[in-house]
This record gives sequence, structure tokens and C-alpha cells, in this order.
Amino acid sequence: MSTSSPYDNLPDAHGFFGEFGGQFVPPEMKQVMDEISVAYQEIRQRKDFQEELAYLLADYVGRPSPIFYARRLSEKLGGARIYLKREDLNHTGAHKINHCLGEALLAKFMNKTKVIAETGAGQHGVALATACALVGIPCEIHMGTVDIAKEHPNVTKMKILGATLIPVTRGTATLKDAVDSAFDEYLKDPHNFIYAIGSVVGPHPFPGMVRDFQSVVGREAREQFLERYSKLPNYIAACVGGGSNAMGIFTAFLNDESVKLIGVEPAGEGLDTKRHAATMTLGKPGQIHGMACYVLEDDEGNPLPVHSIASGLDYPGSGPQHSYLKDLGRVEYASADDTECLDAFMMLSRVEGIIPALESAHAVAWAIREAPKLSQEQSILVNLSGRGDKDADYVAEKLGLN
Repeated sequence: MSTSSPYDNLPDAHGFFGEFGGQFVPPEMKQVMDEISVAYQEIRQRKDFQEELAYLLADYVGRPSPIFYARRLSEKLGGARIYLKREDLNHTGAHKINHCLGEALLAKFMNKTKVIAETGAGQHGVALATACALVGIPCEIHMGTVDIAKEHPNVTKMKILGATLIPVTRGTATLKDAVDSAFDEYLKDPHNFIYAIGSVVGPHPFPGMVRDFQSVVGREAREQFLERYSKLPNYIAACVGGGSNAMGIFTAFLNDESVKLIGVEPAGEGLDTKRHAATMTLGKPGQIHGMACYVLEDDEGNPLPVHSIASGLDYPGSGPQHSYLKDLGRVEYASADDTECLDAFMMLSRVEGIIPALESAHAVAWAIREAPKLSQEQSILVNLSGRGDKDADYVAEKLGLN
């Protein structure tokens, strides 16, 4: 592996991935972020931390998650073989538990008295509530009322796990507004509270830290694919909102130029409408939530309202490393609309008996669309980032299956 790769040793000391990332926060918050960064750099080097995290990932989460060859789906479509990295089989049902355990252990190490977070689809909220219950730290989750109505099963789980749920009614009452609300609460006492950001977004050190915790997905996938098939996949596809599951699996393959990396964004009701969340496709460089990244914004520089059928993807920004990789051309950012997402949700459920999260179904939709264009010798590995239990009632109502 080349030591001069543009994908290594990032972020830099100031939290930048090229021109993206950084800490665009007030001076008093910069001090707090720097304290978190120092604590993270210290704890990640400690053998006891690494051993505890490895133990929990194995015996609590159930890692490694398997890679499954979706034979019936591949045969139905023709063309490339489709494989699934089964993050949906993790404890709590998604990739989110990978970084939530790390964040909860960091909060414990820093003697914080409360962990605060936002959630969209509820998977981050459930995972963090789970991790906080495990380590014994109070947890407060902010969630938009629109998402509360859509993701009721996850709301119930968070309450059972002991989290305090804060309904957010401001703005569009979705993910971006939940982030704003959670950050406002965090600012009341940032020295005793910690804001456990749910993706590879926000001010430094969070984009790099969450990526590091999620990178276990890619390390496993690379080793598993090589061991079983003696080669790497031709394509890796993952959905992108903030982008944690995508960075988790992409990171291990960045220096493998033969592997094409595809981030799949929500086209919502269409890229030609205002009802989408295709930040990397239609956004431009800007700032949001303490970081520089691609943003969907109006002429005054304010974040635009966004839409996706998947609550975890309706965010007007994206992780700064994604923005960097887009500009380098290392990752291609495609999109799938709500209809394609629903079709993929149902097809995977009925052909393979796997109900995917609506977020993950965007990546499945891309694979369904592209596989027939490729030869049978080629392979697509989809990061199935979560399961669709949380979405089942919503989809059933949407499609008239009740």
C-alpha cells in the first residue's frame, strides 16, 4: 500500500479532509471539541479500551457480520452477482451500534454525566440508548415528530432502554432539526454533557472518530471476500445521508483502485423537484453543523428543506470525507428515488426473505438497476446497513398491504 496515498492520514491535525471538515464553531466550543479529540486520541491507544471494544463487538454486537450471496436476486436480474454485507444482523439491527459503543465508552472515560444525540430513522437512537444502558450513563435522544410517527417501533425501543426522548417540532421536524435541537441542549453544559453525533458529520473530531469506529465493517468485508472468493468485489454500494455506513465499508478499499465505490443518495420524489436529499449530486461546498462539506442550500446560504422516504437520509449536508472523495473522483455518487427504494425493499423481502431498512434499500435499488448491465463474472457488494423492522408498518400502509 502506497504511503503517499491521498486517502491516508486523514483528517489532518485541524480536522480537514482537503478543504472539507474542520471546526466551524464558537471559540468556547472549540475548546470542548479539542478536549474530546485529545480524550479520543488517548483512549484509542489504550490496550484496555481496544480489548473491551473488541470483546463487545464480538460477544455483544455479534461481529463479524456475514457476507451473503443473494443468489435468487442475482439470478432474477441477470448480470452481476449481488452480495450483501449483513449489518442488519447486528444487535439493535444496524451498523450504528459500532460507533455508539465507542462513543459510550468515550463518555464513560471522560466522566460525562449525560449523552445527547439526534436520530432520524431511530437506529442511532436505539443503538446509543443500548450502549448507554450497557455502560450506565443517562441518554437523551432528540427526534423530529415526523420521524417519530414514521418510526414508532424504534421510539418504543428507546423508551424501554431508558432513554429520554425529546420530540422536535421546529422546522420540518425531521433529522436536520433534531440535530439543531440536540446541539442546543448540549450547549447548556458541554463540559458535563457529550453530544454523540450519529454519523461522519459535525465538527472535528467526530467525522474521523465515527469513521474509525465504523471501519470494522470494511476490514471484515475485505478479508471475508478475499478469503471466500480470492478476489475483491468489482463494486461496493452503500447508501449515503450523513454517510457513516458508507465510510465504514469504503475505508478499507480506498487504495484498491480496481474496486468502484458507489454512494447512493436519496433522489426522493425526483432530482428535478425540490423533494429530495441528493446533497452530493446537486449540492455545493458550504458549511453546516460546524463543518465544511457539500450542502443543499438556498441563495442566502441557508440549508434547504430536504425529503427522503428514509428518515435516516433526509439531511441537507454530508460527511466531509465524502465531499473530499467526491472531488477526488474516488467515489461515484448516484441516487435512487422513493419509488425505486420501495421496489427494492419489496423485491429483496420477497426474493431473498430479507427485509432491508429503507435507507439500505437505496443501495439495493442501485444494485438492482445496475446489475443487469454487467457480466456474470462481475460482483456488487451492497452494505445492507440495517434491517427494516422499523419500516414495516410504514411501508405496509404506504403500499396498502394492511
